[in-house]
Amino acid sequence: MLVTIIILSIFTVILGIAIRNLLLKNERYEDITVAQQEYLLRISEIIKDSKMHLQKLDDKGVFQSDDEVGYFFEQMKKVQEELDRYTLQEDYAQKKKQS
Repeated sequence: MLVTIIILSIFTVILGIAIRNLLLKNERYEDITVAQQEYLLRISEIIKDSKMHLQKLDDKGVFQSDDEVGYFFEQMKKVQEELDRYTLQEDYAQKKKQS
């Protein structure tokens, strides 16, 4: 009887330590995930802002396509189109906050 109690006590302590370590790792990973979400949202905002700025310049017709600056501007628009593919959805971080 005494041996059973000792074995169960040791087993309980080992399980408690394992569960505590898993909880600490889980909290650390949650912190990393939140930081990555914030980073991605900031990058997405930068991409959206640059798209709006390029569209304003293009609408004004400031750069002509027949000179070197115009060629560079056209290339910048192509780069912006590629970056637009990586823009996050509006409700990207909201899904986690609601649950």
